[in-house]
Amino acid sequence: MNTVQQACLQIPDFDILYQKFLRKTTILGRAPSTCTNYARSLAQIALHYNQSPASLTLDQIEEYLYHIKDKSETGSDNPFKFTICALRFVLNMEGLDELKSKLPAIRKKRKLPVVLSKQEMTAMMNIPCLLKHRVLIALLYGCGLRCGEVRNVKVADVDIDRAVLHVRQAKGRKDRYMPLGKLLPVILEKYIGIQKPTEWLFPGMRLNATSGERFYSDFAPQFGQRSIQWAVQRAAQLAGITKRVNVHSLRHTYATHLLEDGVNILTIK
Repeated sequence: MNTVQQACLQIPDFDILYQKFLRKTTILGRAPSTCTNYARSLAQIALHYNQSPASLTLDQIEEYLYHIKDKSETGSDNPFKFTICALRFVLNMEGLDELKSKLPAIRKKRKLPVVLSKQEMTAMMNIPCLLKHRVLIALLYGCGLRCGEVRNVKVADVDIDRAVLHVRQAKGRKDRYMPLGKLLPVILEKYIGIQKPTEWLFPGMRLNATSGERFYSDFAPQFGQRSIQWAVQRAAQLAGITKRVNVHSLRHTYATHLLEDGVNILTIK
C-alpha cells in the first residue's frame, strides 16, 4: 500500500479531497509526474497530522515544512518544494487564498551548469562497450534531448532521408523536429540495422522469471530513466571525466557548443 492509498483509508475526508484533486489536475492537463509528486506530498502531510491538508493552520504547515527541511538526509530540497507547490494547488482549489498567500516562496538556487569540452564528448561517445550506449549518448548530445525525451523516441520518429528527429510530447506537451546533422543519420541507420529495434529506438529488457536472465523482446518497455543516467555517468567515469556529469549536462553542452560555433542564441533557444 502506497502513501496516498494509506491516507485515503486513514484520514477523514482525504479521499474526497484526493478525488477532487485528480479531477482538477486532469482538467488542467498537468503532467502525470506532477500529479504523483503533489499527491504523495499531500498524503504525507495528512498522515503526519492525521487530518486533511485543507484544514491545517499556518502554524502546522510551517512546523511541518521545518520538519522536512531539518530532517532531510540527502540535502535535497525536492520534498520541501513539492509540499509547498501541492499545498498551493489544494488551497487555491479550496478557495483558501489568504492561507495560500502566506506560504513561503520557493527560492531557486543559481548554479552554473556542467559543460563538457568537445574532446570530453568525443571520449564519452567512443568509450562505452555497448553500441546502444554510444548511440544513446550521441543522440542526447547531438540533439540536446532531455532524459524523458530520448527514452520515448521510437524507430518511426527517426527520419533518415530528411535528417530530422520527431520529438513527441516533450516538456509542455509540445512536439518538435530536431535536425540530426550529417553524422547522426549515418550512425542511427547503422544502429537500427544492427540492433533491429522494433518499436522503441532504445528498448529496455525483460527479466525471465524462471532463469533470472535479462532478454530483449518485441514487447519490452523503453529504456529506463535510471538506466540512461547510469549509462551517461558510467561513460563519463570511464572517460576519466571528474566533473559531475548527468544527462542534462549533455543538453547544456549541446547548447554551449552551438553558441561557441557561432549559432545565433535565438536559434538555439
